[in-house]
Amino acid sequence: MDESAIPVNRMVELPEETRQFLAGLSRDDVATLRTGLPIIRAIIGFATVTKWLAIASFGILGGVVMFGESVMKIVSWFRQ
Repeated sequence: MDESAIPVNRMVELPEETRQFLAGLSRDDVATLRTGLPIIRAIIGFATVTKWLAIASFGILGGVVMFGESVMKIVSWFRQ
């Protein structure tokens, strides 16, 4: 979209459905969208971090279990 164009000409490039949605917004709706978008971005970013923390936790847990089993096998070799 051409940012230097006046707003009426910029809206022409948008799909019809988007223009109808934007035309139906009140000033309060626009204010709500402006305050809500950063919150939604933060939630999405936090969800991504949380997903990778969960994956890493399961990986560490699996690694610790496998390491413990290996240590128990080696200790049993020396006890025989």
